[in-house]
Amino acid sequence: MSNSTASYRQRKEDFVSNLSGGPVSEISNVTAIATVAMVLWSVLQARQSFFKPYTLLGFVVDFLLNVGAILLAFTLHSGSPTLLHLFLLAPAVLIYALPPNLGGSRKKPKLPPNAASKASGTEPLNVLSIKPYITTYRGWMMVSTAIAILAVDFKVFPRRFAKVETWGTSLMDLGVGSFVFSSGVVAARPVLKERASGKTTPLSKRLVASLRHSLPLLALGFIRLLSVKGVDYVEHVAEYGVHWNFFFTLGLLPPFVAVFQSMLKIVPSYAALALLLGVFYQVALESTGLKAYILTAPRVDLISMNREGIFSFVGYLAIFLAGQDAGMFVLPRSLNPNSKDKGATQRLTTLMMTGVWAAVWTGLYLLATDVRWGAGLTVSRRMANLPYVLWVAAFNLAQILACAAVDTFFFPAFYNAADGRAEREAYDAATSRVLRAYNRNGLAVFLVANLLTGAVNLTVPTLDVGPAVAMGILVAYALVLTVSAVGLDMYDISIKL
Repeated sequence: MSNSTASYRQRKEDFVSNLSGGPVSEISNVTAIATVAMVLWSVLQARQSFFKPYTLLGFVVDFLLNVGAILLAFTLHSGSPTLLHLFLLAPAVLIYALPPNLGGSRKKPKLPPNAASKASGTEPLNVLSIKPYITTYRGWMMVSTAIAILAVDFKVFPRRFAKVETWGTSLMDLGVGSFVFSSGVVAARPVLKERASGKTTPLSKRLVASLRHSLPLLALGFIRLLSVKGVDYVEHVAEYGVHWNFFFTLGLLPPFVAVFQSMLKIVPSYAALALLLGVFYQVALESTGLKAYILTAPRVDLISMNREGIFSFVGYLAIFLAGQDAGMFVLPRSLNPNSKDKGATQRLTTLMMTGVWAAVWTGLYLLATDVRWGAGLTVSRRMANLPYVLWVAAFNLAQILACAAVDTFFFPAFYNAADGRAEREAYDAATSRVLRAYNRNGLAVFLVANLLTGAVNLTVPTLDVGPAVAMGILVAYALVLTVSAVGLDMYDISIKL
């Protein structure tokens, strides 16, 4: 290794480790830009049918609103989120004030005979609907994650947004937890389907099925480990350890969740399981030498070398279970099927349930962290302790609530659909093509984002480029990811890992 390479590597390590975090309120202000951008997208679609049909111009606007706005919020407008809010809200108000153009004069494409015969009948509704706001929420989370993992290597990305060394909160600390929480939300689907069928899957079959999901992720973890060590890529050991990475955490979740599902015969809900696990882990941290071991133990064997990844897994498992609990009430078609006005009641009930649980998790977070009235604990993503679990759950439910509120206001037709075909059309109209594409192949996009991030860091001295060059690279990177995701969606390709 040359002296210049060694010097740059040291600078990069110092740059990565100099993390101070930021207040929770600032993180909320910045991430709220995604909601405002969603409002503008919804106004364009609901009032002007701007994205129907989906043209090249529609893609450009879709990309700018749902990817470009997030990129600006994380970089150039990180210090002035209010200004970006105004840039997005002003046209939304103006467009909403204009007379609606619902595209009624446009000629509908003629259907082939076989499609026309199917359309004349009634297609039954699926047991579980695919909610537009869940797609929006998960798509937004994937876009944010993909942008942040590369942007963090440039100086245009504020250090307070990068992962905190040990104690505190930051945007990227929230990102990894949100990825796990959102995975838990959709993991409730097979459980709900099983309950609807009235059947119970034995633990042995659940474990076998979970291994099918785990093995590809664990393989990716080993591939990442070998590639990172092979090219001497700069990484921060205190994040997960010497050998551990996020793919190992994701890969180990399914079998543990399958085991914990059997405990629902004793514990009433996934939320209770998450809380019990989080409290048990926090007690172990505080009453034993576990906290000191995680933070200060010498790295002398395989466990001590990877102690952050191994023990933080307990916290991530609790986050996954909390997400699965949220999925149990946001995914069902209706929580009150006996109501006469099913559409309106469903929307109201879902909003109320999400709001109540967001308040519950927020209250528990404040109780755990308040110095005067609570336990006075501090968030630690490094250990994934109890305050971190509560913070992630509270934030994600608040974000789901915001997405649901915008969705139900602008696109009520989805909740009033009488058959499967009408519901599917309403879903397509209510969801961004870009966010839908990110959500559909989220893990594959995340893998590509990691590969591109590594390629950029190996070819570009990210610490030495100015804001203009950095933004050019980030825009090109985001565009490549988005085109890839939308291309897969256009060709109806789903990559399941």
